[in-house]
Amino acid sequence: MFLPRDAEQAVLAQLGATPRIEHVPLRSAHGRVLAEDAHTDIDQPPFDRVAMDGIALRSSAYAAGGRRFRVAHTQGAGSEPRPLAADGDCIEIMTGAALPDGADAVIPVERLALEAGYATVAEDLAVSAGLNIHRRGLDQAAGTRVLQRGTRLRAPELAILAAAGFARVPVGRRPRLAVVSTGDELVDPGTVPLPWQVRRSNVYGILAALSARGHHDTVDRHLPDDLPLLTARLGELLAAHDVVILSGGVSAGRFDYVPAALEANGVVKVFHKVAQRPGRPLWFGRGPAGQLVFGLPGNPVSTLTCLVRYVLPALAAYEGAAPAAPALVALDGRIQAPAGLAFFMPVDLVAGAGGPRAVPHPTHGSGDFSSLARTAGFVEVGPGQTAEHGTPVPIYHW
Repeated sequence: MFLPRDAEQAVLAQLGATPRIEHVPLRSAHGRVLAEDAHTDIDQPPFDRVAMDGIALRSSAYAAGGRRFRVAHTQGAGSEPRPLAADGDCIEIMTGAALPDGADAVIPVERLALEAGYATVAEDLAVSAGLNIHRRGLDQAAGTRVLQRGTRLRAPELAILAAAGFARVPVGRRPRLAVVSTGDELVDPGTVPLPWQVRRSNVYGILAALSARGHHDTVDRHLPDDLPLLTARLGELLAAHDVVILSGGVSAGRFDYVPAALEANGVVKVFHKVAQRPGRPLWFGRGPAGQLVFGLPGNPVSTLTCLVRYVLPALAAYEGAAPAAPALVALDGRIQAPAGLAFFMPVDLVAGAGGPRAVPHPTHGSGDFSSLARTAGFVEVGPGQTAEHGTPVPIYHW
């Protein structure tokens, strides 16, 4: 039986190394994964850029004792620069403007007085060439790689791409997703369940977690415990989607038909069962056209735990995201994993000296999804290991 790290690697091994690329407008690229290295087509900044509102002058004129300068003209950002002609002149200039020829320093407006067309500069300044000037190419020279393939694009990265000239961005294509809940006992949330029924809840947790990661256009289906019908409907979903995520029907019960229905559709099992608690019955396979198929256990805590531990990293890798190890957090408590099984414990995060600390929040079993409210995620402890108070443990956020 696989351990969690083995299961994770087995899933990622089915993805291949090359992301599926599409080009999207820059405005639509937030949250996407850059599919190719990005290089700037111009120097950054593209000219000697003024970094303060004030006056541009020759530092040699100040060094020679000049303190009062005639304002030759005013230059704003975006204006074509006119040269500074004489030592006794200056140019009133704004942040972001291009430095005029003949000037090599900028005195900030806070250190001078402007009156009647003249600027009087303070006596105690250290003025040298380059003062308050952001030199051309200081940040990046033309042709420099500014972002690496596999980078998740946030606000800073989008600004970098814009400055580098990208109107459209090569990104990894997001997979077409289908989420399927199975079971005759399930009814929709707006329905009053009969005494032998439960409301369909797992799928809403799955959809919320997917949406939080940018997967908004996800198909949602509920299928009964009927092998011929389940086989037919899963065949249709496999034909139209890249990833199918199922909840329920993968344990050892008489009506757990999901593995048989998948096998009938040409899905090859990669593994079934992982040495972990909760979520041991996890099933994973690969479809005939390379589809990824996850059979999550039906108990709610198991469903969300397996989704976060295995499915979400696989979806990120599908888009081409660079692998990222989970963050470590100090344990505020003690956790004992059972022999032979990795243990996933829900935790609250609280402020502590040196950073956040994870407080164990035990449930009453894998069906006790109510206990997950207000938890931040779960931590992982290896099979048979004991994590004592203060131990750094990996955390997986919901």
